Amino acid sequence: MGVARWSEAAADTLCPVARSTAIVGDRWTMLIVRELFAGCSRFDEMQAQTGATAQMLSARLKRLQADGMVERRTYSRRPTRYEYVLTPMGRDFFPVILAYRAWAETWCKSESEPLAIRTTHRACGTEVGLDGVCPTCDERVPISDLDAEPGPEYAAERQQRREAYRARSQRPPGRRSTSAVNKRAASTTRAANRTR
Repeated sequence: MGVARWSEAAADTLCPVARSTAIVGDRWTMLIVRELFAGCSRFDEMQAQTGATAQMLSARLKRLQADGMVERRTYSRRPTRYEYVLTPMGRDFFPVILAYRAWAETWCKSESEPLAIRTTHRACGTEVGLDGVCPTCDERVPISDLDAEPGPEYAAERQQRREAYRARSQRPPGRRSTSAVNKRAASTTRAANRTR
């Protein structure tokens, strides 16, 4: 059994929950792991879908690498580009993602909202419940036997994020959005008023 590194804050306890949250206990890390399970392996894809800043995403990916959850692989030599894949330790986190999904579908959404992701047992073609159990085969379905498909609403949401990210990425260098320019102007005005 491998041992992950964890922060000094969790080193003084035997509690596995405290130690695991030292590795995956923040929103951005969970969203990155979600994207890796969804098949997004490249930095820009993950940034588009999580909404994380480049600095935050980079820091979290480095941390996940150091903790043994993620491996970085070169996919292009010129220019050098990397993709990120889950290690065996990272793949073993899948039941936790399923538990988060089941809990959030039950408690964090209204009844009128559709399921974001529909999962199907590849062996028999039956939709798998939120508990990860195939109702036809009456067995927990491992990730290797599971097909996941976003519902139309969630697929559209993801496409909108992708397009918004592309639009932001294609903005000429040095050109800021109106809100960024307005914030800078307000900040400059406040600073000028303080010096008077």
